[in-house]
Order: sequence, then C-alpha cells, then structure tokens
Amino acid sequence: MTTFTAPTIPNIENNELRQQLQQIIDQKTKPLGALGRLETLAVQLGMIQGTLTPHINQPQIRVFAADHGLTKHGTSAYPSAVPAQMVYNFLQGGAAINVLARQHNIELKVVDAGVDADFANSPFKDHAQLLDYKVRHGSRDALTEPAMSAAECLAALENGMKVVENMAGNLLIVGEMGIGNTSAASLLLARLGDTPINDCIGRGTGLDDAGLQHKTSILTQVLARHSEAKAPFDVLAALGGLEIAMMAGALIQAASERRILLIDGFIASSALLAAERLAPGVVQYAIFAHHSVEPGHAHLLKLLNAEPLLNMGMRLGEGSGAALAYPLLQSACAIINEMASFNDAGISGQNS
Repeated sequence: MTTFTAPTIPNIENNELRQQLQQIIDQKTKPLGALGRLETLAVQLGMIQGTLTPHINQPQIRVFAADHGLTKHGTSAYPSAVPAQMVYNFLQGGAAINVLARQHNIELKVVDAGVDADFANSPFKDHAQLLDYKVRHGSRDALTEPAMSAAECLAALENGMKVVENMAGNLLIVGEMGIGNTSAASLLLARLGDTPINDCIGRGTGLDDAGLQHKTSILTQVLARHSEAKAPFDVLAALGGLEIAMMAGALIQAASERRILLIDGFIASSALLAAERLAPGVVQYAIFAHHSVEPGHAHLLKLLNAEPLLNMGMRLGEGSGAALAYPLLQSACAIINEMASFNDAGISGQNS
C-alpha cells in the first residue's frame, strides 16, 4: 500500500517567547498597538523563527506548473497549451511574478511538476531557472479516474519536498501555473473542508455564466465519482493536481525546517490545506498574503483561521499576491529590530 510519511513539524508555541516579543513591541516609541497588524506580524515572525530578532534572508519563489486532464471537459476558458507557453514566459522574465520578484529581489525558479510538454527538447532545457521534477505529462481525467495514482501522488509530494531541501534562505512562496487548477482546488476544498461545491467554485480564468454552470456540473460529477476518497492522501490523489500535490510537499518540508511560508491565493491555500491535513502543524508557519476574489478562497481562509494582509482584488496566482505582500514582512522585521524603545530614546513612555 502506498502511503506518505510526513516529517515532524515543530510546534512554534512558546508563551514566554510570545510575551517577550510583545513586550519589545510595546516598548517601542509609539502608543500601544499603534502599528496595528505590523506589530502582530512581527510577533508571528519571531514565533516562527523562535527568536526575539526575526529576519528574512534570501527569500525564494517556486512556481509549480502542470496540466490537468479534467480540462478536456471544458472547465476552463483557456486552452491546455497555456501552461507550457507560460513556463516559457516565466523563463524569459515576462510574467507578473517575474516583475515582482525582480522588484523585491526574490529568487524565482519554475518547477515542472507535470506540464504536458517536453522541455528537454526545447531551447530552455538547460535554463538555470527551470527545475525538472515532472511526474507525468499532466494529471489524469478526474471525471473517469483518480487525477493521480497513489504512486504518482506520493512522487509529487516527495518531489515537492526535494525542491525545498537544501534551498537557500528562510522564506518560501509557492506559486502555480496550471490551467484547470481552480477546479482541483475547489474539489479539495469541498472534500477536505466539507464545503458545498457551489460555494467553492469561481470563474477561474474568466468563465461566463454558462461556463460556470457547466464547470459546477462537471465538478459535482467528479465528487460523486470519488465519493470513497476521504483520507487526506486519497483525496489529494483523486481530486488534486500534480502542481498542488508538489506544492503541498514543498510546504510540509519548509515547515519542518522552520521556514516562513508566505501563502498566495486560492490554489496555494488549497495546497496548504492538503499539507496541514497530511502533516498537522504546517499552518503555524503560514502568513497569508492576500484575499483572492475566487469565491472558494474566503471559505479556505475561514477553515485555516487566516487573516490575510492584503485585499487587492487579485486572482492571478503565480505567487503574485505573496510577492506583493512580502515588503510588509520586511517592515515588520525592521520595526522590531531597529525601532528605538522609549528607554533607548530617552522618551517618557506610557508607563513611566
């Protein structure tokens, strides 16, 4: 029997450390709580890293790309050729995530998790930013069989872990490119989160009303087809996608190494939900970047007890919302490490 054995996820909770971090923040030259979410963010970063002086070094973005067999049923407004074309765009530096990664000096690499293309015979075969962890050429058609066999799902999880092993830095953003992956994310939310499928489904790449109705019909049938899949691993294999499974593995490995997880939108959050169910404790390391306009994301955020930093009306994926929120984490670290206390500045504080 194929099973996944998750690494141990360290528990970050430490009441003494939390109180010390809060005391440092409260003694800064400002009224109590005046920096709002920036203060709680600084405390969260300190807790994740187990230190009074949180810092970020060499932040990393890994964009996981794959195709989805379910798209043959017209669940997306875009053709299945797009993931391969977008991988080329990433490697040429032309996508939104490339722009944001350059702006914020975040290292970006693209992971071929299961794109239905042969990059080994392309001009980009030796590109430094392309990582080949392909499990198969796209997931299977989940309407007729599991999206991944148990062996394929296990390989995707383990490959995701390998992507993170020996990776530089202490912060990870997982992004994705996969036409049809809002369907997979919706299916995972419905089953793992016990959420009505109608509440999970959005327009994805831009479906019209008829397209949305058709997508809902197909996904309802997929859930019925795999009604026996209940355990987290079985659900991920039956309903997920290669890039989502690989993202889940990457998040699990990163949490086991006490890295900061800066979580993007709907797809990344669905990978986090799968990771948390497979390896409880992963979510302790997650900072939620933004609130996607995909309807299912609100339900995912509630399930994960998450309060995202931004609400920009975005739904691009790629890790773009997380890259946009990244400077807030830098600011939180700077405030706790560099801002003077009342005592440092010789200013009478609130308790003086």
